[in-house]
Formats: sequence, C-alpha cells, structure tokens
Amino acid sequence: MLKNLEGQRIPDVTFHTRVDDQWKDVTTNDVFANKKVVVFALPGAFTPTCSSSHLPRYNELADAFTSRGIDAIVCVAVNDAFVMNEWARVEDAEHITFLPDGNGEFTQKMGMLVDNKRNLGFGQRSWRYSMLVDNGTITKMFIEPEVDGDPYDVSDADTMLRYVDPKAKAPADVLLFTKPGCAFCTKAKKLLDEHSLAYDEVASSPRSLRAVSGKSTTPQVFIDGKYVGGAEALEGYLAKM
Repeated sequence: MLKNLEGQRIPDVTFHTRVDDQWKDVTTNDVFANKKVVVFALPGAFTPTCSSSHLPRYNELADAFTSRGIDAIVCVAVNDAFVMNEWARVEDAEHITFLPDGNGEFTQKMGMLVDNKRNLGFGQRSWRYSMLVDNGTITKMFIEPEVDGDPYDVSDADTMLRYVDPKAKAPADVLLFTKPGCAFCTKAKKLLDEHSLAYDEVASSPRSLRAVSGKSTTPQVFIDGKYVGGAEALEGYLAKM
C-alpha cells in the first residue's frame, strides 16, 4: 500500500540534470529549501496521459500557482535527463522544472516506485501523485488510487490549485480562429491580451469556420467551450466579465 508522507521531510537525493549540454547535479535542498513547491510525479515522459493532460495542465496553470505564492512547479519521472529535456522541449513546458529520476532513487525513497507496467516493458516507474512541499516538508499529497490501469483523478493541476486556494478559478480556455491579414483578428487578440487571457490560435479555412461556427468570417472565438462570436461580440463579452 502506498503511504501518504504528509508532515515528513522530502528525501535527500541528488538529481543528475543536463543544462546547456553539460551535467549539473541538483540536490533536493537546491529545489525545496525556503520555497513553496508543487510537485507532480508520473509514470513516464511521452506517455499518453502524461503528455496529453498531466504535464500540459500544470504548465497552463503556472501563473495561477505563482500568483498564490508557489515558487516552482516540478515534474518528476523515472527517466534520464536526455529524455526529460527532450520532452520539455516538445511540450514547450517553459514553466515547469523537470527532475530526471533515472535510477528511481527519489521515487523509491518516497515509497512510490512501482512495478505494475512490466508487461509493457516499462520496468519500475513512479506511481502518479502530486504534493505541496513547504521548505522541504511535505504538507499535502494527492495519491492516485491503487487500481488497475493508469488512474488520473486527484493528482491533476486543478485539484492542486483548489487546495492551494479553495476560491481559485482556473483561467478561461480560449480558442481563436483567425486568418492572415485580418484586422479584426488583431483586435480580438489585443482584447484578450488586455484581459490577460491566454488563447490558442487556429489558422482557419472557410470550410473549417463554417463547420465549427456556421460563419465564414474571422475571427471566431470560443471561451470555455461556448461560442462567443467575432471581435465585437468578444468585446461585449469581456466588458461583462
């Protein structure tokens, strides 16, 4: 049974990282001393849930954590430094600190080293969990239930954010369909920037615009899964926020 280590000190471990093609040893004291740190640990870089949900959401919510006094967000996996660095690059996860636990030493000392994916050729890996560490002391852990498969129910970024601040509201998810040379698209992006709303921009064709919005003009804006409309509709929507 996996043990909750709340109230205990973080294990004393040295992580072998790569910075600018040079080896750099980083200790747990370097990472956690005199800081509030959110940690999430996962089975492996480039694996489906880790790449599609776990890592990206922590990266997306980095500003929300920072504004609430979190000094760093750390990702730990039983992978070597080369793999972790490449994963960080591919995922464009600039707000996350990646700690390669290639020998599984940290994960083992945390009591989270498991062998339940040997049939897939994984060998020993980390169980999925998250924790809040204050000056080296674990103050909260969210450990996924010990069931078959790869549970992902409680170690996610939104759960941790709600723990850090129960009143926290995650930033809106904004999708913007645009095309080159569109002045109204420029206006829409300026409006979103003024309201500090991050967005994903999709280069559109008339067919894709009609398919998603029934319109053929740009921009077309969606917020939290709801259709807002063009630049003028967006301006009115934001004025009511």
